[in-house]
Amino acid sequence: MIALHNFDTEFESLDHYIRVITNRIWEQRRIDDIYRYYTDPCVVETPSAVTTSIEDVVKGTRAILVAFPDRRLLCEDVIGWGSPERGYYSSHRIISPMTHSGDGDFGAATGARIHVRTIADCWCVDNRIAHEWLVRDQAAIARAIGVPIKELALRWLEKTDGKFAKPHAPQPPAPFARHLSQSVHAQNYAQAYCAIWLGESTNAVGALFDEAIHAITPGETHRYGYAEMVSFWTQCVSRFSNVQFAVEHLIEEVASEGEVRVAMRWRVNAVSTGNDAFGIANKSVEIMGISHAQWRREFIVREWILIDEVALAMQLLSA
Repeated sequence: MIALHNFDTEFESLDHYIRVITNRIWEQRRIDDIYRYYTDPCVVETPSAVTTSIEDVVKGTRAILVAFPDRRLLCEDVIGWGSPERGYYSSHRIISPMTHSGDGDFGAATGARIHVRTIADCWCVDNRIAHEWLVRDQAAIARAIGVPIKELALRWLEKTDGKFAKPHAPQPPAPFARHLSQSVHAQNYAQAYCAIWLGESTNAVGALFDEAIHAITPGETHRYGYAEMVSFWTQCVSRFSNVQFAVEHLIEEVASEGEVRVAMRWRVNAVSTGNDAFGIANKSVEIMGISHAQWRREFIVREWILIDEVALAMQLLSA
């Protein structure tokens, strides 16, 4: 349990803090609590946008609830790390059952029932979230409402004259510092991803993943076993060349019963090969991903891979 320094005394741990404030803002619809629990300015980076104002956080929250008024934020896990000197870092995995009942960024209401997963990495200090990295599986929403990813990407690009216009995200202020866990599990996980993006998915998956691995991948799709994981990664990596892979944050937490969980935020900069449904080559793209993994002894038995396929399509289709 990660105890907190200089936070309200009601919060017993980082896990408790994240769960409680999420419940208040989203489940109880206390939107104005954002002003209480976020700094201003607060940088929020997603795969397609960067905002800096607390008003943007409030506006975005209200817009989501217009389109999906019954949205739940069910916490699957909070993997955390931190210290009084450097602040606290949480990686919060959420599953949201919701109904597309209102008009908004996803078009006219369809009435479709949706399950979408999000991972929000938050740096917290002095009782507030001061910086956030958020990846939502937008492809899962598109799939549920029956809109092709390409159509949704083009619709969103229309708002910026057909150009993908994500600004550079500023770094969090001091005392934030990037943390890369040196534990065996975390390092093995990071090294496996590096090998995968270098085209060595067969060896990497075979060395680290349990033969009964169950992974949830973009579009709310499920993969089971070695063969399906190798196929997923081989197909994914074949879409890119000149790959530069970087781990931006890597944390491990061990539960009281000994279960090991690792959260990794990573980024790929690459050039498209055209080896996908879009067929567009020689476009520079960035993939901002967050992955969670759960171990049984030395092997990964469950994994959650968050990549925003709509943001990727927007980059490919950008003018």
